This record gives sequence, C-alpha cells and structure tokens, in this order.
Amino acid sequence: MRAPIDVRVLSPITTKGFRRPSDLKALEYDGVVVSHSQIEHGPASIESEYEIAMSVPGTIAKAIEAEREGADAIVIDCMGDPGLRAVREVVSIPVLGPAQTAMHLAAMLGHRFSVVTVLDSVVPMIENLAKVYGVDEKLASVRVIDIPVLELETEPERLTTELAQASLAAVEQDGAHAIVLGCTGFLGCAEAIAATLRTHGHVLPVIDPVPATVCMADGMVRAGLAHSKRTYGMPRDKELRGYPEIGIARYGA
Repeated sequence: MRAPIDVRVLSPITTKGFRRPSDLKALEYDGVVVSHSQIEHGPASIESEYEIAMSVPGTIAKAIEAEREGADAIVIDCMGDPGLRAVREVVSIPVLGPAQTAMHLAAMLGHRFSVVTVLDSVVPMIENLAKVYGVDEKLASVRVIDIPVLELETEPERLTTELAQASLAAVEQDGAHAIVLGCTGFLGCAEAIAATLRTHGHVLPVIDPVPATVCMADGMVRAGLAHSKRTYGMPRDKELRGYPEIGIARYGA
C-alpha cells in the first residue's frame, strides 16, 4: 500500500500562527497529508515586491529542507509566488505557486477572470505575474478590498462582505467569468463568495488558491510529473556567502 502523498505548504512569512494547524488539516483528504514549514528570516507579511525579495532566501532554504525530509511536493503559501522559479532550480520534487496555478485554472474555466486581493500595492505584482504566466489577455481586472494581510482575521464578517462586493463588481462591471482569490490569507472564503454571486444570478467558479494548488500538487505526484530540469536546471556548485544561518552555505549540483 502506497504511503500518503506529503504536500508541504511552505509559508514565506515569519508571522507565527498565520497558517493554523486546523487550516492544514482541512486541506487533507484520502491519500494526502499536508505538512507545513515557515521561514524564520524575512517579512511578517507580503504586500510588495520588496517583501517578496526579502522572503526568497528563507523560502529556498525551507524548500531544500522539505525535499530532504521526504516531502513529495511543495506549495508556496503566497499569491506572489515568491522564489518559485529559484526553488524549482534547487529541488527535484514538484513546486507550485498558487498564483500561477489559480490563474491557469481560471483561464481554463472561464473566458476572462478577475483577481480580488488585499491592497493597491499588490495590483502591479498580480498584473506582472499574469504577463509572466501568459494569461494577461484573460485577466479582466484586479480588485482590492483595502485590508492588510495581518488584519484579515480581525473582522471575518467584514472580510467576507468586502470580498463578495469586490467579486460582484468584477463580474458586473469588469466582465469576469471567474474569480481568483488573490491572497492565500483568504483561505476558506470561496464558498461564501460563490453563494453571494449566485444570489445575483452569477454561477461561476471562485478559486481558493491554496486548496486548488494542493490538489494540483497531488495530481502531479500521482502522474509522475515535475518541472522540467531543462527549464529549471540545477545551478553550478558555488560558495554562497552570508546565508549559513538559514541553512545555505553552498548551492548547486
């Protein structure tokens, strides 16, 4: 009997408790366990390109650690997909970013999609990722709810209301046929938003990036697939100065 597939959710922020054990347990299903790790050096949350950059060294170190510990796949727990391409270079197990995964799912499931995210500072990041991932022509809009990441849990009812209103505007004003939740801190909100849209006559997918990406990671492992090492080749062996405290003193083949 095959051991359960271990999908490692890697949180690229340092705020303890942001990703609760109950969040991860809810992502598990038959044949899949969800483990977790978190960077120890880097930003408290990610709402800018600067914070993405500051999160990447720790994310790389934790990804290497995850593979060594026997994880079968890695999901980077942020819609900025920090370090996605770099991590793919240094590990061989599948590595997925929720932004890339959710955007491609949305592009498959609807003619155009909108992303609903936290703050205006995140909009350029999302739009740039859509271009990099080749789905910018499918992107109808990026809407914001103006709630910082670290305040998402303080008023859960307000969060759901703001997300539903922004999603409705994206559908009725921007022409979206699918909605992508643009922050992994929105975990668990998709069902309520889809229900609100249905009350206004709109039956369309609302993609919660973390569970969708965990399922995609599981499917890739079962299919025996991973990223191409011709695209994401292992760096040549070199000394790396200044990072031994996070577990990277050398890197490469």
